[in-house]
Amino acid sequence: MTNNPTPNIPAAKIDSVLRKQTNWKNLWFYQKTVVLFQLTYVFTRRFFPAYGDRTVDQMVQAARSGKQNIVEGSADGVTSMEMEMKLLNVARSSIQELLEDYEDYLPTHHLTKWTAGHPRYDNMLRYCRTHNHIGDYEKFFEKWNDEELANIAITLCHMVDKMMMTYQKKKEEEFVTEGGIRERMTAARLGYRTNQREAIEHLSHEVERLKKENEQLKKQV
Repeated sequence: MTNNPTPNIPAAKIDSVLRKQTNWKNLWFYQKTVVLFQLTYVFTRRFFPAYGDRTVDQMVQAARSGKQNIVEGSADGVTSMEMEMKLLNVARSSIQELLEDYEDYLPTHHLTKWTAGHPRYDNMLRYCRTHNHIGDYEKFFEKWNDEELANIAITLCHMVDKMMMTYQKKKEEEFVTEGGIRERMTAARLGYRTNQREAIEHLSHEVERLKKENEQLKKQV
């Protein structure tokens, strides 16, 4: 009588319901929001009165909101892409609010907004494009004057907004193809049932094969 190996039943493969969490610390626009938050904190401390100006709290909170909602959105995106998209929108809105405050600051203080053609514009743009980490900027926070800091902040705000628009577009495409948690739960459940049916069919075929082999052995005996 031959020895038969244990039937090789296909392992069940079930799609994950939870999405892989994005490491927000690696996102360039997040890194730039960290710079914006620290820069804004120093800027308001250096160039606004210590008490009595509500703009200080508004700017610091807008900068913090931009940063924190990226973190919360990335964390919530594990279970809810819808919530992730909403929080990313909140982050963008906060950065746009911060941008408006910096753009208001320059003319009200008779300072120049650096645009194309300004002698320092191209170098500023190049630096902001190629530097994302707080250490690249922090060493200048106490050296740059308010015009310099405000123009750097404005540039970073524009870059963050543009990067986030591209990132959100990618997330929208993912949502269309992968769905939210309800769709993923349904797909996982259907996948489980399909795997169960395949396993049962495999066992049925194996039983039939063993029956035939058993009959053949009886005849030989």
